[in-house]
Amino acid sequence: MSTLRSLPARGNGRAAPRAPRRGRARAVLVPVAALVVLVVSVVAATTLGPADVSAVNVRDVLTNHLGFTDIPVRVSEDAIVWNERLPRALVAACVGAGLGVSGAILQSLLRNPLADPFVLGISSGASTGAVLVGFLGLGAGVLGLSGGAFLGALVAFGTVLLLDRLVGGHGDRVILAGVASTQLFSALTSLAIFAFADSDESRGVLFWLLGSLEGVRWDDVVLCAVAVVLALAVCLLRARELDAFAFGDAVAATLGIDVARVRALLLVVTALVTAVLVSVAGAVGFVGLVLPHAARFLVGPLHTRLLPTTAALGAVFMVWVDAGSRVAFAPTPLPVGVGTALVGVPAFVALLLRGSARSRFARGTA
Repeated sequence: MSTLRSLPARGNGRAAPRAPRRGRARAVLVPVAALVVLVVSVVAATTLGPADVSAVNVRDVLTNHLGFTDIPVRVSEDAIVWNERLPRALVAACVGAGLGVSGAILQSLLRNPLADPFVLGISSGASTGAVLVGFLGLGAGVLGLSGGAFLGALVAFGTVLLLDRLVGGHGDRVILAGVASTQLFSALTSLAIFAFADSDESRGVLFWLLGSLEGVRWDDVVLCAVAVVLALAVCLLRARELDAFAFGDAVAATLGIDVARVRALLLVVTALVTAVLVSVAGAVGFVGLVLPHAARFLVGPLHTRLLPTTAALGAVFMVWVDAGSRVAFAPTPLPVGVGTALVGVPAFVALLLRGSARSRFARGTA
């Protein structure tokens, strides 16, 4: 009897809104909490390294440079914090946020849960550009390694767009064109390394190809931050169109969305921000693949919630992966791309197992 009496209370129309309210509150609290954790993570990561620097020293250096205080700090500690570790932590946060958002966009745009920023061949193109500058010196006086990587990434993306246009411009075709572009530029990179590299050159370039944040400076912070903020703003403005893409191109078109134009815009934005990040940090994998799935688990699929949460989670993830990579084999740093793979693969397997368990449960209760 008590069970029967409780049923009307659940369906009397007044308790029903609780779940949406809880969902909205969760969607606000998760990114806010992630931002707080990000600030704490950046400060904590700045203290880690071969030279001991306390959190108090980090605070003093930050407030001094921001003009709030004038506390005496050792010149060596000021240089370590302000010129080395803090820019590195901030670039890591930008890389994690940008690649995470790019992965979320591509997974929704292409309706493929395995899509990530490198599915467009951008990473392979950047690698080829960096190798050509590093080994052959093509434009080295003007471009540098990062500039060559950026141009290579744009050439690779242009190749994908050309192939996509030739075969009809469909989401699946974009992925296939990206696979073809990836293989092409990977082969060109391997050919250049095999034919022209010596031991000293190959070590530096190969370290960059594995993902590296060594030597980043404040101008890199500004470049990455501007690219990520602009890309996130554009994608948030298109959040409702992205929600519609989840139901297919036909449904999106019936809702009045210019499917081809919106897809082209978001692909270009994703490619540009990825090219900027890869040109600075090298090939950093698994961030754009894993973090969007984790964000969906926390706040659901709506992009107004998903994109900020993915950005915040990606930033926190990369800050700690970079910190761990920096101290794991100190004083020799581990390439950050190796760290993301070591952490990302188990996380992705866990997500796959969780999804499989949910599917089995759904089939069992159907």
